[in-house]
Amino acid sequence: MSFILNPGTSPLLVSMPHIGTDIPADLRSDYVPRALAAEDTDWHLDRLYNCLPALGASVLRPRLSRYVIDLNRPPDDAPMYPGASNTELCPTRFFSGDPLYREGREPSPQERQRRREVYWQPYHDALREELERIRAEHGFALLWDAHSIRSRIPWLFEGALPDLNIGTAGGASADASIADAVADAAARYGDVSQVVNGRFKGGYITRHYGNPARKVHAVQLEMCQNLYMSEQAPFGYDEKLAPGVQPVIRDMMAAALAACKALYAR
Repeated sequence: MSFILNPGTSPLLVSMPHIGTDIPADLRSDYVPRALAAEDTDWHLDRLYNCLPALGASVLRPRLSRYVIDLNRPPDDAPMYPGASNTELCPTRFFSGDPLYREGREPSPQERQRRREVYWQPYHDALREELERIRAEHGFALLWDAHSIRSRIPWLFEGALPDLNIGTAGGASADASIADAVADAAARYGDVSQVVNGRFKGGYITRHYGNPARKVHAVQLEMCQNLYMSEQAPFGYDEKLAPGVQPVIRDMMAAALAACKALYAR
């Protein structure tokens, strides 16, 4: 199985689509050696999000690296952010813009289709089915798409990102009261910066599955990795920094869940 799903007991499903680091043995020789370290992973999120058991969340995590398949890109590979640098369904570049593959070894159209069918589709089938299970059981569902990224990546954006980048697809994927609750929770911590629907508004998962009319709300959190880890190889988890941001994450998610419940308690 290319992913792990741990069902929970609350209306909350947390997706971590870029946490995987595995590259199948039969593909490894196609990549440049640097790629095998999977430097653009959303590192340590399963450890950082230590609040999930207490929140009763379902959790969906892939095993494979985003270098094999990007689970947060649309199946037709349409750009998420027109006019900006974008990574692909089967990425061919590092976040630095350098080639991921040895010359002439990029995946063919047939190989891209195979990866979509074998790796992308099962993850999304599981995500959709778990959301439907949650909605049927609780009457609504809250999807939290968890991400992290280096604070400075010139190929993708100018300057430094805010610490916490909250995305609801410009307001389309979640009720405004949920986005407001998340932002208000983050604002209680004056040592972290935040933005709502800034550079990162939410990728395919947030945009596709967030559907307030069907009582499914989706929020993406793209957070800077320097809040909890080293942004340099070997990308170690920082035991001193991480406890400072874990309460922020917990309170943001709890606020989103409370706001979502309030919508349907009227």
